[in-house]
Amino acid sequence: MTNLLSKNKLMQKTIRITGEIKVAYPELYKLLDETPLLVSSVNNTKIRMLDFAKYFETLKEQMKYHDKPRFI
Repeated sequence: MTNLLSKNKLMQKTIRITGEIKVAYPELYKLLDETPLLVSSVNNTKIRMLDFAKYFETLKEQMKYHDKPRFI
């Protein structure tokens, strides 16, 4: 049961951050299709919690990086 709760919590956080990106950074939101969700094993097509957690961290990093001013 705890694993299911953790999975649901992670999914909710991912949905929330995706919504934040959509509203605050529409130009970044367009690129989310290009953000890979890597599955740990080629033979295993099921997405593990670790894979999903890494995807969530990638979204957070993209948002953080996009927030920083960049100089050319």
